[in-house]
Amino acid sequence: MTTPEDFGPRGRPVYGPTEPSSEKTAHRSAPLSSSEIDEVVAVIGRGRRSGTPQVLPDELKTSDWSSILEVVLHLDAVMGWKGAGWKVGAASEEIRRAEGLASPIPGRLYERSVVSSGVTVGDVFINYRNCESEFAFEMGATLDPRPEPYDETEVLGAVSGLVPSIEVGDSVFRDWYDASSYFGICLDNGGGGSLVRGALVRDFQVSDLADARVDLSVNGVPVKTGYGRAAMGSPLTSLTWMVNWLRVRGRALHRGELVSTGTCTGHCFVVPGDVVTADFGRFGLVTVTFE
Repeated sequence: MTTPEDFGPRGRPVYGPTEPSSEKTAHRSAPLSSSEIDEVVAVIGRGRRSGTPQVLPDELKTSDWSSILEVVLHLDAVMGWKGAGWKVGAASEEIRRAEGLASPIPGRLYERSVVSSGVTVGDVFINYRNCESEFAFEMGATLDPRPEPYDETEVLGAVSGLVPSIEVGDSVFRDWYDASSYFGICLDNGGGGSLVRGALVRDFQVSDLADARVDLSVNGVPVKTGYGRAAMGSPLTSLTWMVNWLRVRGRALHRGELVSTGTCTGHCFVVPGDVVTADFGRFGLVTVTFE
């Protein structure tokens, strides 16, 4: 029987021995060379394809942010999986403090790992099942790259609807918060594993989202509560950040793609056998069962 005592501030204590904010900083601050970026991508790609934990050599652990972003983009190209959109990692100030990040981090959503609410997910994860309640958006029009930034009004005009979701974080690197010392979770597609999407909501007001409450429960036990404003002040602000991050890199956000805008309820690690429910109030329920 599940009880509230089974959970800490970040769900079940299965994230590894390192506590948030106690990790050591990577010794290296120098950028990775192009060959080193290839090495990092090879390590992560091997783990993602085989579903096995990996260890990053110490000499490849850097705090250089430009190198982290290069790895994220190169990893997506090398994996070759069909994209379904993007996710904004560390949109929450709580997460950035916990992992020592200077800014949010993008990650790719893939068709193979986007599932519908009510699904039972088998043993497809490598190390973690880190559940995050998130407001996602489905795009109704393509936003192509251009010289000038997109503003929130333009981005909202391209949205077809709101999608309440649970992002399930995972990584090839063990000890989630220790990996933060070398931005390992960021390197590994921003820690993206799966996205459990709820029903599309076409009738919504953006002004309601910042104060929209989300309650996350595990096996019927309330564990986390948060609000839409945790995602950069508003989920639309986070979506606009993602659009412009792609824009300056010559990339479009395409019609039909999803963008998950960041956790409203922080981290909640769970284990096989758990049933996780995110209650978005009038925007709907999202549930997932882990085998």
